[in-house]
Amino acid sequence: MTTFQFLLLLFIIVPVFEIYLLITVGSVIGGLTTVLLVIFTAILGTYLLRIQGLSTLQKAQSSMDQGQIPAGALLEGILLLISGALLLTPGFVTDAIGFSCLIPPIRQAIVNSLIKNIKINPNQNPHQQTKRPDVIEGEYRRDD
Repeated sequence: MTTFQFLLLLFIIVPVFEIYLLITVGSVIGGLTTVLLVIFTAILGTYLLRIQGLSTLQKAQSSMDQGQIPAGALLEGILLLISGALLLTPGFVTDAIGFSCLIPPIRQAIVNSLIKNIKINPNQNPHQQTKRPDVIEGEYRRDD
């Protein structure tokens, strides 16, 4: 399965599952309570995201002040961005995933896993080609 097919499947399955879950929860606790709960999680998530985002920004700035590359802080920022998008999406599953990314130990574990999986040689420019093309040097002469 290609990445495009996986994402397409994800964008179809997640909303359908979220709608089913919202209807099920709404039938148990009531429609108005369900809507208020979804709005409350969005507001709470936005507040927590603001706090975590400012903390991550301070971490990145202190890394840069020390002359280090803030790779971890940048990856945390990306996770926080994804978390914010998930928290603003109505639904309980996306909220659960979004809130879990707001927990610093879980977020740090994800960042450490991403850093381990990224293989970068620090002495090499990432835009530089690693392999040289096969070139046969020689001279030619055109006889007309």
